[in-house]
Amino acid sequence: VQLQASGGGSVQPGGSLRLSCAASGFSVGRFSIAWFRQAPGKQREAVSCFSPFGTIYYAETMKGRFTMSKDIYGNTAYLEMNNVKAEDTGVYYCAATGRTDRCGATPTVAVEDDFDYWGQGTLVTVSS
Repeated sequence: VQLQASGGGSVQPGGSLRLSCAASGFSVGRFSIAWFRQAPGKQREAVSCFSPFGTIYYAETMKGRFTMSKDIYGNTAYLEMNNVKAEDTGVYYCAATGRTDRCGATPTVAVEDDFDYWGQGTLVTVSS
């Protein structure tokens, strides 16, 4: 099982970026897939989580700006980031678990200890 995150880069405030998470060894359609991020000097936090039943959960500060999706045939998950802010700066990780009940199980959307497989992270820098 492998996850390969990509798409990070530098973007100005108010801009957009799309992150990709290419999976191998399992089907993104059957696993819970989440995006986490870690800002400089802060703990890693959940951004969004896509359950295998089709429900998507977002952290409160990302609602309305971020959109998570899956391409089942391409076996890839995406995170579309719009109207980005300086506080969105950080390393973004995609993660997966075969458990189907981990998305939205807590108010924080997802708990990193629940996820077994992790991508290497991709850096997003929001700066003018």
